[in-house]
Amino acid sequence: MATPAHAPAARRIALVDLLDRLLAGGVVLVGNLTLSIADVDLVRVDLRALITSVAGEIE
Repeated sequence: MATPAHAPAARRIALVDLLDRLLAGGVVLVGNLTLSIADVDLVRVDLRALITSVAGEIE
């Protein structure tokens, strides 16, 4: 299948570079999980996490 002339060229990026860019700005993960039987909630798990890099000097 040919790409249209106006479509931008696909850029390949290494996984390490992608993680570096995400962690430099910070990533927020949010998730909710509820286990229930017969419309009765048995277990509820909420996740909120901020993942970022910390710049520091090594002495």
